[in-house]
This record gives sequence, structure tokens and C-alpha cells, in this order.
Amino acid sequence: MTRFKEIPPEQMDEAQREVCAQLVAGKRGRVPPPFQALLPSPTLCGRAQSLGEFLRYDTSLPPRLSELAILVTARFWTAQYEWYAHAAMAEKGGLDPRIIAAIAERRDPTSLMKDDERAVYAFARALHQSHKVDDATYGETVKQLGQRGAVELVGLLGYYTLISMTLNVFEVPVPGGAQPLSE
Repeated sequence: MTRFKEIPPEQMDEAQREVCAQLVAGKRGRVPPPFQALLPSPTLCGRAQSLGEFLRYDTSLPPRLSELAILVTARFWTAQYEWYAHAAMAEKGGLDPRIIAAIAERRDPTSLMKDDERAVYAFARALHQSHKVDDATYGETVKQLGQRGAVELVGLLGYYTLISMTLNVFEVPVPGGAQPLSE
């Protein structure tokens, strides 16, 4: 039994309808499950969607790298829906499917990676696992992405941690037939 419950439009209050309209009118074009889970707090939902829209679509990071960071975060949290939603986007964005499979299986994909991918992977893993990033990892990330890219990477990792936590707490399921990650 899931804790996730969509609010039917006829049961939404004005603030909830307004946030849904913003999501549909924005770059997402719909109200995906993480925002449906946040909808009981329409202010939080609206602010999260605004930050997420920037981080997902408008950073200096190419989709290949932003999706890599999202996948590392989804795997760290074993956020099933996040993985389901972003694994295909990562491949479409240019990330090697072998890298995606290695992350899913908790294998080290670094031998398959380009320099910028290795930097993002090392940075994301360090921040998730030890809650900090050493000087060498930070320096390589800035070298590969620039200062702006490094700052946006921190934002991306933090935002998708919020989304992963939301999906896990509210037990948002993957669509029927989708293969979930192993624990």
C-alpha cells in the first residue's frame, strides 16, 4: 500500500490548482508524481517546481552531465521513480548505457567515463557519501565544469535529494512493468 495519493482536480483548493497550472504551462507540461506528492503544501510544491525547472532545463550543464548527477542521487537514495524517470533521459542526453547500468548495479563506471563525467560522478558520490568534497575532487570539478557548473551541480544534487526523499517517503511507485532498482 502506497502513501502516495493523487489529489483529484475537483478536490484541490485554489492554491493547488494554481501550482498545477504553473507546472502544466512550464517546461514540464504536466504535473509529475514528485509534485503530486508535494501538492498538499502548494507553496512548497510551487517553490520546488520553480527551482527544479531551472536545475533540470536551464543550467550550464549539458543533459548528459545533469542526468548523470540525477542518477547518482537516485541510486544513492534508491529512489525508484526517480531512477525510472531519469535513466531513459540520461541515455537520450548522451550518457553511455553501460554507465547507467553500472550505476544501477552499484559498480564503478569510471573506466567508461569521459573526464567531465568522472568529475561529476566523483563529486556527487563524495558529497552523498561523506557530506563533503575534498580539494582534489573540487578542483577537478571546477576544471571540468567551471565555477558556475560546480555551483549548479551542488544545487542539482541537493534538489534531487529533496525529490528522492519525497518519492521515498510517499512511496511513489514506478509504472507497472518497469524494473525497479535492487536495494
